[in-house]
Amino acid sequence: MCLFKIVFIQYIFGIRSLRQTIKEIEVNTAYRWFIGYDIGEAIPHFSTFGKNYSRRFKGTDIFERIFSRILQEAVRCGFVDASAVFIDGTHIKTNANKHKASNEVIEKQAKHYQEKLNEEITNDRQMHGKKPLKKDNDDMPKPPETKNIKRSTTDPESGLFHKGEHEKCLAYVANTACDRHNFILDSDLAPGNIHDSKMFDGIYACLIEKFPEIHAVAVDTGYKTPWIMKQIIDSERVPAVPYKRPMTKVGFFKKYEYVYDEYYDRMICPANQILKYSTTNRERYREYKSNPAYCKTCSYLS
Repeated sequence: MCLFKIVFIQYIFGIRSLRQTIKEIEVNTAYRWFIGYDIGEAIPHFSTFGKNYSRRFKGTDIFERIFSRILQEAVRCGFVDASAVFIDGTHIKTNANKHKASNEVIEKQAKHYQEKLNEEITNDRQMHGKKPLKKDNDDMPKPPETKNIKRSTTDPESGLFHKGEHEKCLAYVANTACDRHNFILDSDLAPGNIHDSKMFDGIYACLIEKFPEIHAVAVDTGYKTPWIMKQIIDSERVPAVPYKRPMTKVGFFKKYEYVYDEYYDRMICPANQILKYSTTNRERYREYKSNPAYCKTCSYLS
């Protein structure tokens, strides 16, 4: 346990290296007391943790078990309030040269919820008296879609990250969930080229299993996708997300200017004309179409 306490000291107090941490512990009585060493005892060499990690701890769940044990104590003492959770991702830059990388061609992964999405599309179309969508060339298997990526030769588990005007760099992305008192409830790590929204499913499934009392889930716009919102609502929780302005072309009506008639399953436009259900497309959106005979004489046509 002493070795893990040494690492705790390093991270809690922001000491840059394990070598410097050992030097600090040697002259700090409080640090010595915390790790269980008397004033005259020799502190372990800074390389001891690295050797133990590679020989004993690598590939085990020892770090997760320590984290869970500390969290359980915080919950038992009543410090944690998981009625609302806050999930966000942050990028951690690696200590690796981005120019030392190889180009690789990898297979694109299908959306993990694609099968469920197709099933819902089929059910919705059948409910409206429509035939299921045809599958593309069932008898002719398609070659898998691929994409080019850069893989670091120094740190192959990292990913090339580029956002907005930021310089490209090799990084990891850490998705972390906290309660309203800033206690970390769960965390997940992935290469920096993985989008936050793709990591949501795993961390959310763990959260609602550990903390069924969760009522509200606060996320930023990076997580504001139909699939994520559906997951939160279907699990009977409230999604708390920022407002986003409608992305409508200039000169067109905005979606909120239409009224949905749930009983007859139709839309009513600002000119009080009916748009009837047409189809449910492959993206699981219902399409409603107007009558051209009314539209051509509409006062809002311009």
